[in-house]
Amino acid sequence: MFMPRGTPFPRGIFVLSDQRFLFSTHSLLGDLSMQQSKQASNRSIWLIALGAAMWGLDGVFIVSLLQHVSSSQIVWLEHLLLFLFAAPVLIWKRQELKQLNGGDWLAVLFIGWGGSALASILFTAGFTYGNPNVVLLLQKVQPIFVILLASWMLKERMRKDFYALFVVALIGAYLLTIGLHLPTSEVSLAQLLGSLCAIGAAALWGGSTVMGKRLIGKLSFTTLTALRFAVALPLLTVIVLVQQPNWADLGQSLHLAPVWANLLYQTLVPSLLSLLLYYRGLNGVRASHATIAELAFPATGLLVNWLILHQTIDLGQWLGFAIVWLVVLQLSRMPNAPKSAVKTSETANLAGL
Repeated sequence: MFMPRGTPFPRGIFVLSDQRFLFSTHSLLGDLSMQQSKQASNRSIWLIALGAAMWGLDGVFIVSLLQHVSSSQIVWLEHLLLFLFAAPVLIWKRQELKQLNGGDWLAVLFIGWGGSALASILFTAGFTYGNPNVVLLLQKVQPIFVILLASWMLKERMRKDFYALFVVALIGAYLLTIGLHLPTSEVSLAQLLGSLCAIGAAALWGGSTVMGKRLIGKLSFTTLTALRFAVALPLLTVIVLVQQPNWADLGQSLHLAPVWANLLYQTLVPSLLSLLLYYRGLNGVRASHATIAELAFPATGLLVNWLILHQTIDLGQWLGFAIVWLVVLQLSRMPNAPKSAVKTSETANLAGL
């Protein structure tokens, strides 16, 4: 547009140009934000899957350790090593502990004794009696216990259809335990005992998640994790002493390099690194997406147990696992489900851890 020299530009032209520029900039920033959000979500899903896959390797290493030490000794030795991490953290973060009241310390006690000591012993013992695949897969029932206990202890509201889903999950857990058979044979009874240990561990980890919710805001993640290890260690020491272990045999086992390598792996990977990856990813995705990503846990466990331990599950047990997983997926999509409940099995491991 031609205008004589010295003639001012109409104000409306600048206003219109500014509006177009602002609209274009806003649109561009919006597209960049959506793209970055999508990339962050994809990265988070992969972090969750990687952390869950590390849990799937647990069974092979536990079964190998059980040839040398008992389940309670394994958990005790792991906590001795983890205390090396816990002690400096508690000294550094000791000011946080002054915020806790009597009820908070009871919650800490449940998390340390129930979610760390007893749950870990039950989970490890499950590999002694049952199929390692079943013990791993039954951990998918943890969110159900979280919702149930949150309703009872924290007075959180539950949807009416939860009870129907709970019954369906019990049916799935039964099928996952012994398939389409009746629990009459000796083999099935042994499998049932292993499954009961696994379900007991899931319940204690679920209860620890509920207790951990009470401590959110008062303790940081590192402080709560360190406190859990420190509180669990005295109880584990008493349990090991009551069992009157053969210290000579235990000493000989600990002289074996593979045993130490196994213990260090159990301590650093499933207990620390996998959880850090999992919770790093969990902040960036929806619970239903996290539930799907967590399938890396049973998928890795089933594959490794089949390749190394030659353990498989039958069609009925596959059906049971599918039922349990679909129930958990449905729970994670409930709009009114408690947040602590929809973060699935590894939430139980962290708050109980």
